[in-house]
Amino acid sequence: MAFSTSAAQGAGLPSQQHQALLAIKGSPGGQAMTAGLLAERLLIAPHSAAELVGRLVDAGLVTRMTDPEDRRRLTLALAPRAEAILNSLSRIHLKEIRDMAPLLIDVLRALCG
Repeated sequence: MAFSTSAAQGAGLPSQQHQALLAIKGSPGGQAMTAGLLAERLLIAPHSAAELVGRLVDAGLVTRMTDPEDRRRLTLALAPRAEAILNSLSRIHLKEIRDMAPLLIDVLRALCG
């Protein structure tokens, strides 16, 4: 967690914004993400999710769109800038995992006897 938080902050993202972008990106089966669903995924209050979404929109990382099937509902989508940041962070995380893999395997072997 500390590594992920540090990497996100290095990219100019607070940890909670990084987690929100990941939740939007990873929405299962193309399911439309809403502020309410984001609140559920991040285990935060709905009003906190609405504020978080507002900050992401203001930062140019997320767009809100009217759902064509239910015009009362706003769905969230990643902006190209957010996609680029997540791609960069994913490469950094993958490198860290590859670097740590031998140590993690040794620790797991020691735990399993």
